[in-house]
Amino acid sequence: MQAVILAAGMGKRLGELTKYNTKCMISVNGETLIQRLLHQLDRYRLKKIVLVVGYKGKELQEYIATLNVSTPIEYIENQIYDKTNNIYSLYLAKEELVSDDTLLFESDIIVEDSVIDVLIRNPYPDLALVDKYESWMDGTVVTIDKENRITRFIPNSMFRYEDIPTYYKTVNIYKFSQAFSQNMYVPFLEAYSHALGNNEYYEQVLRVITMLDHATIKALPLNGETWYEIDDIQDLDIAESIFAENSFDKLNSRYGGFWRYPKMLDFCYLVNPYFPNERLKSEISANFDRLLTEYPSGQRVNDLLAAKDFNVKQDYITVGNGAAELIKALTSRMLGKVGIVRPTFEEYPNRLMPDQVITYTPADADFRYTADDLMSFFDDKQIWSLILINPDNPTGNYIPYNDCLRLAGWCQERDIILILDESFIDFSTEHPTFIANDILERYDHLAVIKSISKSYGVPGLRLGIMATANQSLMTNVRADLSIWNINSFGEFFMQILGKYEKVYVQAMDAFREERTRFMQQLQSIPYLRILPSEANYVLCEVRQPHSPREIAVKLMREHNILIKDCSKKCSGPFIRLAIRNTEDNNQLIEALHSL
Repeated sequence: MQAVILAAGMGKRLGELTKYNTKCMISVNGETLIQRLLHQLDRYRLKKIVLVVGYKGKELQEYIATLNVSTPIEYIENQIYDKTNNIYSLYLAKEELVSDDTLLFESDIIVEDSVIDVLIRNPYPDLALVDKYESWMDGTVVTIDKENRITRFIPNSMFRYEDIPTYYKTVNIYKFSQAFSQNMYVPFLEAYSHALGNNEYYEQVLRVITMLDHATIKALPLNGETWYEIDDIQDLDIAESIFAENSFDKLNSRYGGFWRYPKMLDFCYLVNPYFPNERLKSEISANFDRLLTEYPSGQRVNDLLAAKDFNVKQDYITVGNGAAELIKALTSRMLGKVGIVRPTFEEYPNRLMPDQVITYTPADADFRYTADDLMSFFDDKQIWSLILINPDNPTGNYIPYNDCLRLAGWCQERDIILILDESFIDFSTEHPTFIANDILERYDHLAVIKSISKSYGVPGLRLGIMATANQSLMTNVRADLSIWNINSFGEFFMQILGKYEKVYVQAMDAFREERTRFMQQLQSIPYLRILPSEANYVLCEVRQPHSPREIAVKLMREHNILIKDCSKKCSGPFIRLAIRNTEDNNQLIEALHSL
C-alpha cells in the first residue's frame, strides 16, 4: 500500500501564513501539517509516499528532507498549480494510483492517529471517510444508505439546510484499491478531465461513479474520531484548540463560541437548559428574514420593551448588549472605593483600578456569608459603592430577600451605591427580584443588573438590563450606550417574551427539581465535596490526591466535557460545574465516576 498526498495548492485564504510557504507547512501548535501527516503515515511501513507539489514545491521538498521519515518519498510537480484545481494534481498521479492500493489525502487536513487506523484496518478495499455533518464543515457532503453505500454527492449549490440530518461530510481521505483505480477511478478521471477541463475537483469524479449500479466505493463514517480542515486563519485557530496537548487551556482562552465544537459538552458557561422552548425559537425562526434585513429600534424603544417585560417605569430601566456592556458603563462611573466579595465574577473588579477595590473574603469553608457579615466588614470602610452578586458566582451563596432589603437600607443610610447583580436570582428557591417600582423608588441608591443570557437561556442574543430610580446614574450609563446597541433578534425576543411567562415559570420549576437531583448525584463522587448552591452551577472542592486541573484536563481529553477550574479564583482546589439537563448531567456524573 502507498499514500498519495495532494499538496500543490496556494492556500490564498490563509493570507500571510502562506506567502512564503505552501499550505501544508503552516504550524498547528508548533508542528507543521505535513510533518504531522508524514510521521503518522511512517508508522504503517507503506511502500512509498507520493506528494503532488506545486506552489513553493521546491521549499516543501527541502523542508521534508529535514524530517526523519523512513518511508520512501517521491514527488510529482504540478507546474500549473495556479491555473488548475486538485483534479489535475490527481490526474498527474494517475500512474501511481493504478500501481498499488492507495491512501489518498489532502494536505490541509489534520487528524488524530485513530482516523488513519480506522481507515487502514477496515477490510473493505474502497472507502471514503465521512463524518456526520456539523455547522463548522464546508464543502462536499454525501448521503449514505444502511449499507454505507454513497447514494449522492451533494455540492454546495445543491446543499439544503433542511436535509442536514441526512448529510455526511467527506473528510477528504480515501482508500482506493488498485483494482478500483485501474478499472473505474482513473478511466473516469481521464474522461472527466478531457471533457470538463482541469479546473475541477477530483470528488466530482467520485460523484459520477456513485451513480453507477456497480460502483464499489462505500462511506466509512467516523465515530467520534477528531479531524479538522484548515482553509483560513479561523480554522487554524480552532484546530490549535482541538489538537493542543492541553486543549483545556486553549478552549478556555476563547471565552465561548463553543457552537464550533458541537461534540463538546459545555459545563463551564452558565445558561438555562429548559428555556427557551421550541415554540419561542420557532417564532424567532419564522421572522428570521425580516429581523436579519431590517434595523433594530433605538435605545428608547428597547428600554420601553424592557419596562414592559419587567413591569417597571421606562425611566428606571435600560438595555445593554449583554450585562457586560452595562457593567462596563456602570463601573466607569464609580468615583471612589468599591467594596466587593471574593471569590466573585471578575468582570466587575477587572473594570476597576486595583487600589480602588476593597475586598471581603468569607472565612467560612463553604464561602457562605450574610448581609450582616457585609455590613459589619464594610461598616468602617469608606466605600462609594458595594457590589453584591446574589446568588454569588462561583460560590452559589444566597442572601435572602429580606436581608437584602436590610442591606439596601444600610447602604442608603450611608450614601453607598448598592450594585445588586441578580443574574442568577431566578434559579434560587425564593426567586425574588428587586426590579420593582416600589423597591427602586424606596432605595434610590440601588442599581440592579440582570443578565438575560443566564436565566432565559439566550447568550447568543447578548441581552442584559440595568434598573435604578437614580436618574443621575441612569443618565450616565445611557450616555455610554450607542443608539443601536442591541440587534433586531434581541429586540424581537423582548417583544414576544411576555407570551411565554408561564412557560418560563415552568422551566424554572423543572430546573430547580433537576438541580436537587444532580447535586444528590454529585454527592456520590468520592473525591468531591459539594457546596450548597442557589444558582445554576455548583462549586465543588476537589480532594487529594486529585487536583482541579487534573480533573478538568481529563474530562476534556477523555470525555469532551469542559468544566471551570476555579483554583485561582477561589485560592484553593475548587471546580465549578454548570447544571444542564438530566441527560447531560448524567453524562457528567458517569465521566466523573470513571476518573
